[in-house]
Amino acid sequence: MLEKALQGDKKYWSWVIFLLVLMGLGSIFYILQLSKGLTVTGLSRDVSWGFYIAQLTYMVGVAASAVMLVLPFYFHNAKQFEKIVILGEFMAVAAVIVCIGFVVVDLGQPQRLLNIIVHPTPNSILFWDMIVLNVYLLLNIVVGWCNLQAEHKRLPHPKWVKPVAYLSIIWAFSIHTVTAFLYQGIPGRHYWLTAIMAARFLSSAFCSGPAILLILALIVKKTANYDPGEKAVQTLAKIITYAMCINVFFFLLEVFTAFYSNIPGHKHTLVYLFSGLHGANSLVGFMWLMTACAAASLIILIPPRFRNNPHLLVLGLILLIAATWIDKGLGLVVGGYIPNPFETITEYAPTFPELMISVMVYATGGLILTILWKIAIGVKKEIGAA
Repeated sequence: MLEKALQGDKKYWSWVIFLLVLMGLGSIFYILQLSKGLTVTGLSRDVSWGFYIAQLTYMVGVAASAVMLVLPFYFHNAKQFEKIVILGEFMAVAAVIVCIGFVVVDLGQPQRLLNIIVHPTPNSILFWDMIVLNVYLLLNIVVGWCNLQAEHKRLPHPKWVKPVAYLSIIWAFSIHTVTAFLYQGIPGRHYWLTAIMAARFLSSAFCSGPAILLILALIVKKTANYDPGEKAVQTLAKIITYAMCINVFFFLLEVFTAFYSNIPGHKHTLVYLFSGLHGANSLVGFMWLMTACAAASLIILIPPRFRNNPHLLVLGLILLIAATWIDKGLGLVVGGYIPNPFETITEYAPTFPELMISVMVYATGGLILTILWKIAIGVKKEIGAA
């Protein structure tokens, strides 16, 4: 099946070359970081997790979101997802690789990864985060590839794959729960010290990840003539809408708890994010943009007459992705570090090298996703399932 990745038209190869160029440009700045260290980033003693870890957090959610297709398809036999479930599984593979990429670049020196293997520390959440991410990557590769290979050979799906798919459902919840535990167990960071952090992560993942998948599937429908099916699109849009409503509700619970309790530590980050604190206000514009995008996305997605309009649906999904990315891929990590436990402000902004290295990681994931989807769509078309 791999040969299908080497067969494509001019648009396909132009896209592949574009991603390779982005990877090449980003790698120049990564070499700079390897030689000079993390001083080329905007990180500091007070803000030791920044843009890299924020993207890791967001993309773990994107990876976990495959469960929104795998669960109804394998567990409830939802046939409307038959054409799109493989796209979700392969998107999870690419997303996990992006997550691992952000871990590597955030470490500064990649050989430090070996410390987790050579000196395992089961009492560390980071150790378990490594375990669940890599196992989830393996599960999605096995389930997606084995089923696709069976279809390519015109054979029934192997019976042993379904239990593995069931395991991947449990594992999807585990990867983002463990990621949430990285944050919510730190007593010095009040913004993260909440029992519903894992629930917030999962609700955000289950709306943002499927939204990204649905937009990409609609692009593939236009460019590759692969129709995921109208019923699949409408069902997934409903799932996204419900998850976004829950995500917004959970965020408002945090706001209520912080201000009704009147505990300064819990209020400071929200005040900083939405109005600024002690003259520091670099994220205020982003957070109000997030609020506007979230509200607008719900206005579009909740009414069925708007949600079922293809053009309005795409707009609503874009607004939803923007809102969740600003909240989780920018405000959550940075906001949690500012202000710090000493009640001082150390603002953070990613540098140009930091952004270019992030582009390199995303482009790598995009290339992997492109190749996997090219193979999957090629097989589906070959067997007449497109």
